[in-house]
Amino acid sequence: MNTTERDALFRTLAARFERNMHRHPGIAWLEVRAKLDGNAAAVHALREMEATGGEPDVVSLDSESAGYTFCDCSAESPIGRRSCCYDQEALDSRKENKPANGAVAMAASMGITLLTEAQYRALQAFGAFDLKTSSWISTPANIRALGGALFCDRRYDTVFLYHNGASSYYAARGFRGVLRI
Repeated sequence: MNTTERDALFRTLAARFERNMHRHPGIAWLEVRAKLDGNAAAVHALREMEATGGEPDVVSLDSESAGYTFCDCSAESPIGRRSCCYDQEALDSRKENKPANGAVAMAASMGITLLTEAQYRALQAFGAFDLKTSSWISTPANIRALGGALFCDRRYDTVFLYHNGASSYYAARGFRGVLRI
Protein backbone atom coordinates (compact mmCIF):
# COMPACT_ATOMS: atom_id res chain seq x y z
CA MET A 1 0.00 0.00 0.00
CA ASN A 2 1.46 3.33 -0.97
CA THR A 3 1.40 6.44 1.22
CA THR A 4 -1.59 7.98 -0.57
CA GLU A 5 -3.69 4.83 -0.11
CA ARG A 6 -2.63 4.52 3.51
CA ASP A 7 -3.52 8.15 4.24
CA ALA A 8 -6.92 7.72 2.56
CA LEU A 9 -7.60 4.60 4.66
CA PHE A 10 -6.64 6.43 7.86
CA ARG A 11 -8.90 9.37 6.95
CA THR A 12 -11.80 6.97 6.40
CA LEU A 13 -11.14 5.15 9.68
CA ALA A 14 -10.71 8.41 11.61
CA ALA A 15 -13.96 9.86 10.26
CA ARG A 16 -15.88 6.68 11.15
CA PHE A 17 -14.24 6.64 14.59
CA GLU A 18 -15.33 10.23 15.27
CA ARG A 19 -18.90 9.63 14.02
CA ASN A 20 -19.33 6.62 16.33
CA MET A 21 -17.81 7.59 19.67
CA HIS A 22 -20.41 5.46 21.49
CA ARG A 23 -18.51 2.37 20.27
CA HIS A 24 -15.28 3.36 22.01
CA PRO A 25 -15.83 5.80 24.91
CA GLY A 26 -12.70 7.22 26.45
CA ILE A 27 -10.47 6.33 23.50
CA ALA A 28 -8.83 8.96 21.31
CA TRP A 29 -8.13 8.38 17.61
CA LEU A 30 -4.54 9.58 18.03
CA GLU A 31 -3.91 6.69 20.48
CA VAL A 32 -5.26 4.19 17.98
CA ARG A 33 -3.36 5.76 15.10
CA ALA A 34 -0.13 5.52 17.11
CA LYS A 35 -0.71 1.76 17.51
CA LEU A 36 -1.30 1.42 13.76
CA ASP A 37 1.84 3.31 12.74
CA GLY A 38 4.53 0.77 12.06
CA ASN A 39 2.10 -2.18 12.17
CA ALA A 40 1.93 -3.13 8.50
CA ALA A 41 -0.01 -6.35 9.16
CA ALA A 42 -2.77 -4.48 11.00
CA VAL A 43 -2.98 -1.81 8.30
CA HIS A 44 -3.22 -4.52 5.63
CA ALA A 45 -6.01 -6.25 7.57
CA LEU A 46 -7.93 -2.99 7.96
CA ARG A 47 -7.53 -2.26 4.25
CA GLU A 48 -8.97 -5.69 3.44
CA MET A 49 -11.82 -5.22 5.91
CA GLU A 50 -12.65 -1.87 4.31
CA ALA A 51 -12.28 -3.14 0.73
CA THR A 52 -14.75 -5.99 1.33
CA GLY A 53 -17.38 -3.68 2.84
CA GLY A 54 -16.79 -4.30 6.53
CA GLU A 55 -16.58 -0.67 7.67
CA PRO A 56 -14.17 -1.51 10.52
CA ASP A 57 -14.25 0.57 13.67
CA VAL A 58 -12.79 0.36 17.16
CA VAL A 59 -15.21 -1.34 19.54
CA SER A 60 -15.11 -2.54 23.13
CA LEU A 61 -16.23 -6.17 22.84
CA ASP A 62 -14.90 -7.32 26.19
CA SER A 63 -13.20 -5.84 29.22
CA GLU A 64 -10.27 -8.26 29.25
CA SER A 65 -8.57 -7.26 26.02
CA ALA A 66 -5.52 -5.05 26.10
CA GLY A 67 -4.95 -2.75 23.17
CA TYR A 68 -7.67 -1.96 20.65
CA THR A 69 -10.19 -4.13 18.85
CA PHE A 70 -11.44 -3.36 15.36
CA CYS A 71 -14.62 -5.07 14.23
CA ASP A 72 -16.74 -4.97 11.10
CA CYS A 73 -19.51 -2.47 11.81
CA SER A 74 -21.31 -2.49 8.46
CA ALA A 75 -25.08 -2.62 8.92
CA GLU A 76 -25.25 -5.96 7.07
CA SER A 77 -22.72 -8.76 6.71
CA PRO A 78 -19.93 -7.35 4.51
CA ILE A 79 -20.95 -7.69 0.89
CA GLY A 80 -17.50 -8.72 -0.31
CA ARG A 81 -17.53 -11.66 2.09
CA ARG A 82 -20.89 -13.27 1.35
CA SER A 83 -21.76 -16.52 -0.42
CA CYS A 84 -19.01 -18.47 1.28
CA CYS A 85 -19.17 -21.75 3.13
CA TYR A 86 -17.66 -22.04 6.60
CA ASP A 87 -14.13 -23.37 6.04
CA GLN A 88 -11.76 -25.08 3.60
CA GLU A 89 -12.83 -28.57 4.66
CA ALA A 90 -16.44 -27.68 3.86
CA LEU A 91 -15.41 -26.12 0.55
CA ASP A 92 -13.41 -29.22 -0.39
CA SER A 93 -16.34 -31.49 0.48
CA ARG A 94 -18.65 -29.88 -2.07
CA LYS A 95 -18.84 -31.87 -5.29
CA GLU A 96 -20.61 -29.19 -7.33
CA ASN A 97 -21.76 -25.58 -7.09
CA LYS A 98 -18.75 -24.66 -4.98
CA PRO A 99 -18.61 -21.12 -3.63
CA ALA A 100 -15.44 -19.15 -4.24
CA ASN A 101 -14.30 -19.11 -0.60
CA GLY A 102 -14.56 -20.47 2.89
CA ALA A 103 -15.04 -17.88 5.64
CA VAL A 104 -12.26 -19.11 7.94
CA ALA A 105 -9.62 -19.16 5.19
CA MET A 106 -10.74 -15.83 3.79
CA ALA A 107 -10.53 -14.25 7.25
CA ALA A 108 -7.06 -15.70 7.80
CA SER A 109 -5.86 -14.36 4.43
CA MET A 110 -7.12 -10.94 5.49
CA GLY A 111 -5.33 -11.14 8.86
CA ILE A 112 -8.53 -11.24 10.94
CA THR A 113 -10.60 -13.88 12.74
CA LEU A 114 -14.31 -14.62 12.78
CA LEU A 115 -16.27 -13.22 15.71
CA THR A 116 -17.16 -15.56 18.54
CA GLU A 117 -20.76 -15.76 19.68
CA ALA A 118 -19.94 -13.56 22.69
CA GLN A 119 -18.27 -10.95 20.47
CA TYR A 120 -21.18 -10.99 18.03
CA ARG A 121 -23.64 -10.41 20.87
CA ALA A 122 -21.43 -7.64 22.31
CA LEU A 123 -21.31 -5.93 18.90
CA GLN A 124 -25.11 -5.76 18.90
CA ALA A 125 -24.94 -3.42 21.90
CA PHE A 126 -23.56 -0.75 19.53
CA GLY A 127 -26.33 -0.95 16.95
CA ALA A 128 -28.66 -3.24 15.04
CA PHE A 129 -26.49 -5.38 12.76
CA ASP A 130 -27.50 -8.14 10.31
CA LEU A 131 -31.20 -7.30 10.10
CA LYS A 132 -31.37 -8.76 6.57
CA THR A 133 -28.21 -10.89 6.43
CA SER A 134 -26.47 -13.40 8.67
CA SER A 135 -22.83 -13.97 9.62
CA TRP A 136 -20.82 -17.12 10.22
CA ILE A 137 -19.20 -17.10 13.65
CA SER A 138 -16.34 -19.07 15.14
CA THR A 139 -17.65 -22.61 15.65
CA PRO A 140 -16.57 -24.92 18.49
CA ALA A 141 -14.49 -27.90 17.35
CA ASN A 142 -17.02 -30.47 18.57
CA ILE A 143 -19.78 -29.00 16.38
CA ARG A 144 -17.44 -28.59 13.41
CA ALA A 145 -16.24 -32.21 13.75
CA LEU A 146 -19.82 -33.34 13.20
CA GLY A 147 -20.11 -31.28 9.99
CA GLY A 148 -21.89 -28.25 11.41
CA ALA A 149 -21.12 -24.57 11.75
CA LEU A 150 -22.75 -21.66 13.56
CA PHE A 151 -24.06 -18.33 12.37
CA CYS A 152 -25.98 -15.43 13.90
CA ASP A 153 -28.32 -12.67 12.85
CA ARG A 154 -30.64 -10.15 14.45
CA ARG A 155 -34.38 -10.32 13.97
CA TYR A 156 -37.27 -9.04 16.09
CA ASP A 157 -34.77 -6.99 18.15
CA THR A 158 -33.14 -10.26 19.27
CA VAL A 159 -29.84 -11.93 18.37
CA PHE A 160 -30.34 -15.50 17.19
CA LEU A 161 -27.75 -18.28 17.04
CA TYR A 162 -28.32 -20.98 14.43
CA HIS A 163 -26.58 -23.99 12.94
CA ASN A 164 -26.16 -25.20 9.39
CA GLY A 165 -24.02 -27.65 7.50
CA ALA A 166 -20.58 -26.08 7.17
CA SER A 167 -20.64 -26.58 3.40
CA SER A 168 -23.81 -24.53 2.94
CA TYR A 169 -23.65 -21.01 1.56
CA TYR A 170 -26.16 -18.30 0.86
CA ALA A 171 -26.07 -14.93 -0.87
CA ALA A 172 -27.15 -13.25 2.37
CA ARG A 173 -24.63 -15.00 4.65
CA GLY A 174 -21.10 -13.76 5.08
CA PHE A 175 -18.88 -13.20 8.06
CA ARG A 176 -17.75 -10.40 10.32
CA GLY A 177 -14.16 -10.18 11.45
CA VAL A 178 -12.22 -8.92 14.40
CA LEU A 179 -8.69 -7.54 14.61
CA ARG A 180 -6.86 -6.87 17.86
CA ILE A 181 -3.91 -4.50 17.92
